[in-house]
Amino acid sequence: MLLNSYDEWSPLKEVIVGSATNYISHERELSFDLFFHDNLIRSEWAYPRLSVRSGEGRQEPSPIKKRYLEELQEDIEGIVQALQGLGVSVLRPMELDAGTSEVRTPAFSASVVPPLNLRDNTLILGDEIIETPPMVRSRYFETQFLTPVFNEYFRRGARWTVMPRPLMTDASFDLSYAASATVGGPTEVIEDPERSPYDVGFEMMFDGAQCLRLGRDIIANISTANHALAVDWLERHLEGRFRIHRVHRLSDSHIDSMVLALRPGTLLVRDKEVADFLPESLRKWDMVVAPAPAENAFPQYEDDDLVLTSPFIDLNVLSVSPDTVLVNEACPELIRTLEQQKFTVVPVRHRHRRLFGGGFHCFTLDTVREGGPEDYLD
Repeated sequence: MLLNSYDEWSPLKEVIVGSATNYISHERELSFDLFFHDNLIRSEWAYPRLSVRSGEGRQEPSPIKKRYLEELQEDIEGIVQALQGLGVSVLRPMELDAGTSEVRTPAFSASVVPPLNLRDNTLILGDEIIETPPMVRSRYFETQFLTPVFNEYFRRGARWTVMPRPLMTDASFDLSYAASATVGGPTEVIEDPERSPYDVGFEMMFDGAQCLRLGRDIIANISTANHALAVDWLERHLEGRFRIHRVHRLSDSHIDSMVLALRPGTLLVRDKEVADFLPESLRKWDMVVAPAPAENAFPQYEDDDLVLTSPFIDLNVLSVSPDTVLVNEACPELIRTLEQQKFTVVPVRHRHRRLFGGGFHCFTLDTVREGGPEDYLD
Protein backbone atom coordinates (compact mmCIF):
# COMPACT_ATOMS: atom_id res chain seq x y z
CA MET A 1 0.00 0.00 0.00
CA LEU A 2 0.99 3.65 -0.36
CA LEU A 3 2.02 5.45 2.82
CA ASN A 4 -0.90 7.64 3.97
CA SER A 5 -1.55 8.52 7.61
CA TYR A 6 -2.74 11.95 8.72
CA ASP A 7 -4.69 11.31 11.91
CA GLU A 8 -5.29 8.92 14.81
CA TRP A 9 -8.76 7.57 13.94
CA SER A 10 -9.42 7.12 10.20
CA PRO A 11 -10.01 3.49 9.10
CA LEU A 12 -6.70 1.70 9.62
CA LYS A 13 -5.44 -0.32 6.67
CA GLU A 14 -1.78 -1.03 7.45
CA VAL A 15 0.26 -0.85 10.64
CA ILE A 16 3.66 -1.88 11.97
CA VAL A 17 3.61 -3.75 15.30
CA GLY A 18 6.78 -3.76 17.41
CA SER A 19 9.01 -6.63 18.45
CA ALA A 20 10.27 -7.55 21.93
CA THR A 21 12.65 -10.31 20.82
CA ASN A 22 15.77 -10.45 23.03
CA TYR A 23 14.60 -7.70 25.37
CA ILE A 24 16.62 -8.79 28.39
CA SER A 25 17.28 -5.69 30.51
CA HIS A 26 16.91 -1.95 31.08
CA GLU A 27 20.10 0.09 31.29
CA ARG A 28 20.08 2.77 33.97
CA GLU A 29 21.99 5.80 32.67
CA LEU A 30 21.33 9.51 32.21
CA SER A 31 19.07 9.43 29.16
CA PHE A 32 17.03 6.44 30.35
CA ASP A 33 16.33 7.85 33.78
CA LEU A 34 15.50 11.30 32.43
CA PHE A 35 13.06 9.75 29.99
CA PHE A 36 11.17 7.83 32.69
CA HIS A 37 11.61 10.29 35.54
CA ASP A 38 8.05 11.63 35.48
CA ASN A 39 6.35 8.52 36.81
CA LEU A 40 5.12 10.08 40.04
CA ILE A 41 3.25 12.90 38.34
CA ARG A 42 -0.54 12.42 38.55
CA SER A 43 -0.03 8.94 39.97
CA GLU A 44 -1.50 7.33 43.07
CA TRP A 45 1.32 4.90 43.77
CA ALA A 46 4.94 5.73 44.44
CA TYR A 47 7.83 4.12 42.61
CA PRO A 48 11.48 3.64 43.50
CA ARG A 49 13.37 6.91 43.31
CA LEU A 50 15.58 7.11 40.22
CA SER A 51 19.17 8.25 40.47
CA VAL A 52 20.48 9.63 37.19
CA ARG A 53 23.87 8.55 35.89
CA SER A 54 25.94 9.74 32.98
CA GLY A 55 27.09 7.66 30.05
CA GLU A 56 30.43 7.05 31.77
CA GLY A 57 28.84 6.22 35.11
CA ARG A 58 26.64 3.39 33.84
CA GLN A 59 25.01 1.17 36.40
CA GLU A 60 24.52 -2.57 36.09
CA PRO A 61 21.54 -3.25 33.77
CA SER A 62 18.23 -4.01 35.46
CA PRO A 63 17.36 -7.52 34.20
CA ILE A 64 13.92 -8.47 32.88
CA LYS A 65 12.64 -11.83 34.04
CA LYS A 66 12.24 -14.39 31.28
CA ARG A 67 8.61 -15.05 32.21
CA TYR A 68 7.67 -11.41 31.69
CA LEU A 69 9.28 -11.34 28.26
CA GLU A 70 7.59 -14.58 27.20
CA GLU A 71 4.20 -13.28 28.31
CA LEU A 72 4.83 -9.96 26.57
CA GLN A 73 5.60 -11.78 23.33
CA GLU A 74 2.38 -13.77 23.68
CA ASP A 75 0.45 -10.55 24.15
CA ILE A 76 2.10 -8.89 21.13
CA GLU A 77 1.01 -11.81 18.98
CA GLY A 78 -2.49 -11.31 20.38
CA ILE A 79 -2.37 -7.65 19.26
CA VAL A 80 -1.30 -8.77 15.78
CA GLN A 81 -4.12 -11.31 15.59
CA ALA A 82 -6.71 -8.80 16.79
CA LEU A 83 -5.67 -6.28 14.13
CA GLN A 84 -5.63 -8.89 11.39
CA GLY A 85 -9.07 -10.02 12.51
CA LEU A 86 -10.27 -6.47 11.89
CA GLY A 87 -8.91 -6.56 8.35
CA VAL A 88 -5.72 -4.59 9.05
CA SER A 89 -2.50 -5.57 7.27
CA VAL A 90 0.27 -5.98 9.87
CA LEU A 91 3.96 -5.45 9.15
CA ARG A 92 6.82 -6.26 11.53
CA PRO A 93 10.32 -4.81 12.06
CA MET A 94 13.50 -6.84 11.93
CA GLU A 95 14.23 -8.56 15.23
CA LEU A 96 17.11 -7.73 17.53
CA ASP A 97 19.77 -10.41 17.19
CA ALA A 98 20.87 -11.97 20.45
CA GLY A 99 24.48 -11.17 19.61
CA THR A 100 23.84 -7.42 19.31
CA SER A 101 24.48 -6.02 22.76
CA GLU A 102 25.74 -2.46 22.43
CA VAL A 103 25.42 0.70 20.36
CA ARG A 104 28.54 2.86 20.29
CA THR A 105 29.14 6.34 18.87
CA PRO A 106 32.09 8.72 19.34
CA ALA A 107 30.19 10.34 22.23
CA PHE A 108 28.62 7.42 24.16
CA SER A 109 27.94 3.71 24.36
CA ALA A 110 24.74 2.02 25.52
CA SER A 111 22.99 -1.33 25.52
CA VAL A 112 20.65 -1.97 22.57
CA VAL A 113 16.93 -2.60 23.04
CA PRO A 114 14.58 -4.10 20.44
CA PRO A 115 12.12 -2.04 18.33
CA LEU A 116 9.11 -2.40 20.63
CA ASN A 117 7.64 1.10 21.15
CA LEU A 118 7.66 2.04 17.48
CA ARG A 119 5.59 5.20 17.95
CA ASP A 120 8.49 6.96 19.64
CA ASN A 121 11.21 7.35 17.04
CA THR A 122 9.13 7.82 13.90
CA LEU A 123 6.50 10.36 12.93
CA ILE A 124 4.25 9.53 9.97
CA LEU A 125 2.76 12.68 8.42
CA GLY A 126 0.71 11.98 5.32
CA ASP A 127 3.05 10.44 2.75
CA GLU A 128 6.23 11.17 4.71
CA ILE A 129 8.28 9.06 7.12
CA ILE A 130 10.16 11.28 9.57
CA GLU A 131 12.71 9.58 11.82
CA THR A 132 12.88 11.76 14.92
CA PRO A 133 16.03 12.51 16.98
CA PRO A 134 16.04 9.97 19.86
CA MET A 135 15.93 10.85 23.54
CA VAL A 136 17.30 7.55 24.90
CA ARG A 137 20.82 6.45 23.98
CA SER A 138 20.00 2.74 23.83
CA ARG A 139 17.42 3.52 21.12
CA TYR A 140 19.74 5.59 18.94
CA PHE A 141 19.60 3.26 15.93
CA GLU A 142 16.18 1.75 16.63
CA THR A 143 14.68 2.85 13.33
CA GLN A 144 17.30 0.75 11.54
CA PHE A 145 15.15 -2.26 12.40
CA LEU A 146 12.41 -0.70 10.26
CA THR A 147 14.63 -0.22 7.20
CA PRO A 148 13.05 -3.00 5.07
CA VAL A 149 9.57 -1.58 5.70
CA PHE A 150 10.60 2.03 5.09
CA ASN A 151 12.50 1.01 1.95
CA GLU A 152 9.36 -0.54 0.51
CA TYR A 153 7.23 2.53 1.26
CA PHE A 154 9.93 4.69 -0.31
CA ARG A 155 9.94 2.55 -3.45
CA ARG A 156 6.19 3.08 -3.68
CA GLY A 157 6.60 6.86 -3.57
CA ALA A 158 6.77 7.87 0.09
CA ARG A 159 9.01 10.68 1.30
CA TRP A 160 11.63 9.59 3.84
CA THR A 161 13.36 12.09 6.09
CA VAL A 162 15.77 11.69 9.00
CA MET A 163 15.95 14.58 11.44
CA PRO A 164 19.41 15.66 12.67
CA ARG A 165 20.91 13.05 15.00
CA PRO A 166 22.08 14.34 18.39
CA LEU A 167 25.54 13.62 19.75
CA MET A 168 23.89 12.91 23.14
CA THR A 169 26.66 13.84 25.53
CA ASP A 170 25.53 14.70 29.07
CA ALA A 171 25.60 18.38 28.11
CA SER A 172 23.11 17.73 25.31
CA PHE A 173 20.23 17.27 27.76
CA ASP A 174 18.14 20.09 29.17
CA LEU A 175 17.66 19.01 32.81
CA SER A 176 15.43 21.93 33.82
CA TYR A 177 12.14 20.05 33.61
CA ALA A 178 13.39 17.19 35.76
CA ALA A 179 14.93 19.62 38.25
CA SER A 180 11.86 21.86 38.48
CA ALA A 181 10.52 22.17 42.02
CA THR A 182 7.03 22.69 40.61
CA VAL A 183 7.20 19.46 38.68
CA GLY A 184 8.67 17.30 41.41
CA GLY A 185 9.11 13.72 40.31
CA PRO A 186 11.43 10.98 41.45
CA THR A 187 14.65 11.92 39.71
CA GLU A 188 17.77 13.02 41.55
CA VAL A 189 19.39 15.07 38.79
CA ILE A 190 23.15 14.95 38.62
CA GLU A 191 24.84 18.20 39.58
CA ASP A 192 28.06 17.62 37.65
CA PRO A 193 27.37 16.11 34.20
CA GLU A 194 30.28 14.31 32.60
CA ARG A 195 32.22 16.62 30.28
CA SER A 196 32.97 15.45 26.74
CA PRO A 197 35.07 16.77 23.85
CA TYR A 198 31.87 16.44 21.80
CA ASP A 199 29.80 18.83 23.93
CA VAL A 200 27.82 21.26 21.75
CA GLY A 201 25.12 22.33 24.18
CA PHE A 202 21.45 21.44 23.97
CA GLU A 203 20.45 19.40 20.92
CA MET A 204 17.25 18.29 19.21
CA MET A 205 15.62 15.33 20.94
CA PHE A 206 11.97 14.57 20.29
CA ASP A 207 9.62 11.59 19.89
CA GLY A 208 6.72 11.06 17.55
CA ALA A 209 4.60 10.19 20.59
CA GLN A 210 4.83 13.84 21.65
CA CYS A 211 2.50 14.66 18.76
CA LEU A 212 -1.24 14.38 18.28
CA ARG A 213 -2.04 14.24 14.56
CA LEU A 214 -5.25 15.92 13.43
CA GLY A 215 -5.11 16.08 9.64
CA ARG A 216 -3.12 19.18 8.75
CA ASP A 217 -2.88 20.14 12.42
CA ILE A 218 -0.24 18.72 14.77
CA ILE A 219 -0.32 19.23 18.53
CA ALA A 220 3.30 19.07 19.77
CA ASN A 221 4.22 18.85 23.44
CA ILE A 222 7.32 20.79 24.53
CA SER A 223 8.86 20.41 27.99
CA THR A 224 12.55 21.03 27.35
CA ALA A 225 14.87 23.03 25.14
CA ASN A 226 15.61 19.74 23.34
CA HIS A 227 11.95 19.44 22.34
CA ALA A 228 11.71 23.10 21.34
CA LEU A 229 14.66 22.82 18.96
CA ALA A 230 13.12 19.79 17.28
CA VAL A 231 9.75 21.50 16.87
CA ASP A 232 11.53 24.52 15.34
CA TRP A 233 12.99 22.11 12.79
CA LEU A 234 9.60 20.49 12.13
CA GLU A 235 7.92 23.85 11.59
CA ARG A 236 10.46 24.86 8.97
CA HIS A 237 10.42 21.46 7.29
CA LEU A 238 6.60 21.22 7.17
CA GLU A 239 5.86 24.85 6.33
CA GLY A 240 2.90 25.13 3.98
CA ARG A 241 1.85 21.50 4.47
CA PHE A 242 1.05 21.20 8.18
CA ARG A 243 0.33 23.55 11.08
CA ILE A 244 2.03 22.90 14.39
CA HIS A 245 0.31 23.97 17.61
CA ARG A 246 2.70 24.01 20.57
CA VAL A 247 1.56 22.95 24.02
CA HIS A 248 3.92 23.28 26.96
CA ARG A 249 4.55 20.73 29.70
CA LEU A 250 1.36 18.78 29.23
CA SER A 251 3.65 15.92 30.28
CA ASP A 252 7.37 15.28 30.46
CA SER A 253 7.41 14.11 26.84
CA HIS A 254 4.80 11.74 25.38
CA ILE A 255 1.16 12.78 25.40
CA ASP A 256 -0.58 9.58 24.29
CA SER A 257 -1.34 8.60 27.88
CA MET A 258 -2.66 12.11 28.51
CA VAL A 259 -4.81 12.76 25.45
CA LEU A 260 -5.78 10.81 22.34
CA ALA A 261 -8.12 11.76 19.49
CA LEU A 262 -10.66 8.94 19.05
CA ARG A 263 -12.57 10.59 16.18
CA PRO A 264 -13.22 14.14 14.94
CA GLY A 265 -14.72 16.06 17.84
CA THR A 266 -13.91 13.50 20.56
CA LEU A 267 -10.83 13.24 22.79
CA LEU A 268 -9.95 10.66 25.42
CA VAL A 269 -8.20 12.48 28.28
CA ARG A 270 -6.61 11.55 31.57
CA ASP A 271 -8.48 14.27 33.45
CA LYS A 272 -10.35 17.49 32.80
CA GLU A 273 -7.24 19.59 33.51
CA VAL A 274 -5.72 18.40 30.23
CA ALA A 275 -7.98 20.90 28.45
CA ASP A 276 -6.08 23.78 30.08
CA PHE A 277 -2.99 22.90 28.02
CA LEU A 278 -4.68 22.46 24.65
CA PRO A 279 -5.25 25.04 21.90
CA GLU A 280 -8.51 26.91 22.38
CA SER A 281 -10.13 25.42 19.28
CA LEU A 282 -9.41 21.88 20.53
CA ARG A 283 -11.03 22.61 23.90
CA LYS A 284 -14.37 22.70 22.06
CA TRP A 285 -14.15 18.97 21.37
CA ASP A 286 -16.01 16.51 23.59
CA MET A 287 -13.69 15.07 26.23
CA VAL A 288 -14.15 11.55 27.50
CA VAL A 289 -12.40 11.38 30.87
CA ALA A 290 -10.81 8.00 31.45
CA PRO A 291 -11.82 6.37 34.76
CA ALA A 292 -9.16 6.15 37.42
CA PRO A 293 -7.16 2.92 37.01
CA ALA A 294 -7.75 0.19 39.56
CA GLU A 295 -4.63 -1.00 41.36
CA ASN A 296 -5.67 -4.63 40.93
CA ALA A 297 -5.67 -4.16 37.14
CA PHE A 298 -1.89 -4.64 37.16
CA PRO A 299 0.31 -7.63 37.96
CA GLN A 300 2.11 -7.51 41.27
CA TYR A 301 5.85 -7.10 40.84
CA GLU A 302 8.83 -7.72 43.05
CA ASP A 303 11.16 -5.05 44.41
CA ASP A 304 13.78 -5.70 41.74
CA ASP A 305 11.30 -5.28 38.86
CA LEU A 306 11.70 -1.81 37.35
CA VAL A 307 8.30 -0.18 36.77
CA LEU A 308 8.53 2.40 33.99
CA THR A 309 5.06 3.87 33.47
CA SER A 310 2.29 5.44 35.45
CA PRO A 311 -0.94 3.51 36.14
CA PHE A 312 -2.57 5.57 33.37
CA ILE A 313 -0.76 3.63 30.65
CA ASP A 314 -3.99 1.89 29.59
CA LEU A 315 -5.35 5.18 28.28
CA ASN A 316 -2.87 4.38 25.48
CA VAL A 317 -5.50 2.84 23.21
CA LEU A 318 -5.39 2.35 19.43
CA SER A 319 -8.23 3.51 17.19
CA VAL A 320 -8.89 1.20 14.24
CA SER A 321 -11.69 3.42 12.90
CA PRO A 322 -13.76 6.36 14.16
CA ASP A 323 -15.98 3.92 16.06
CA THR A 324 -13.66 0.99 16.91
CA VAL A 325 -10.92 1.02 19.57
CA LEU A 326 -8.45 -1.57 20.88
CA VAL A 327 -8.45 -1.45 24.70
CA ASN A 328 -6.64 -3.53 27.30
CA GLU A 329 -8.99 -6.25 28.50
CA ALA A 330 -7.77 -5.58 32.06
CA CYS A 331 -9.66 -2.26 32.06
CA PRO A 332 -13.41 -3.00 32.29
CA GLU A 333 -14.16 0.51 33.57
CA LEU A 334 -12.51 2.12 30.54
CA ILE A 335 -14.27 -0.36 28.23
CA ARG A 336 -17.66 0.56 29.70
CA THR A 337 -16.89 4.27 29.47
CA LEU A 338 -16.07 4.02 25.77
CA GLU A 339 -19.06 1.78 25.05
CA GLN A 340 -21.30 4.38 26.67
CA GLN A 341 -19.87 6.81 24.11
CA LYS A 342 -21.01 4.42 21.31
CA PHE A 343 -17.57 3.02 20.53
CA THR A 344 -17.09 -0.62 19.61
CA VAL A 345 -14.38 -1.85 21.96
CA VAL A 346 -12.09 -4.74 21.06
CA PRO A 347 -10.57 -6.06 24.31
CA VAL A 348 -7.01 -7.34 23.91
CA ARG A 349 -4.68 -8.76 26.57
CA HIS A 350 -1.61 -6.74 27.54
CA ARG A 351 -0.20 -7.70 30.93
CA HIS A 352 3.22 -6.12 31.44
CA ARG A 353 2.74 -2.67 29.93
CA ARG A 354 4.20 -0.99 33.02
CA LEU A 355 7.46 -2.95 32.75
CA PHE A 356 7.97 -2.31 29.03
CA GLY A 357 6.84 1.30 28.84
CA GLY A 358 4.00 1.17 26.35
CA GLY A 359 0.40 0.41 25.46
CA PHE A 360 -1.27 -0.37 22.14
CA HIS A 361 -0.64 3.11 20.71
CA CYS A 362 3.05 2.93 21.69
CA PHE A 363 3.59 -0.54 20.25
CA THR A 364 2.20 0.38 16.83
CA LEU A 365 3.01 2.75 13.98
CA ASP A 366 0.05 3.31 11.69
CA THR A 367 1.29 3.78 8.15
CA VAL A 368 -1.90 3.59 6.08
CA ARG A 369 -5.23 5.13 7.05
CA GLU A 370 -8.03 6.30 4.79
CA GLY A 371 -8.05 9.92 6.02
CA GLY A 372 -6.51 12.90 4.30
CA PRO A 373 -5.11 16.35 5.13
CA GLU A 374 -8.32 17.80 6.55
CA ASP A 375 -8.58 20.97 8.65
CA TYR A 376 -9.93 20.06 12.07
CA LEU A 377 -8.91 23.17 14.01
CA ASP A 378 -9.80 26.80 13.42
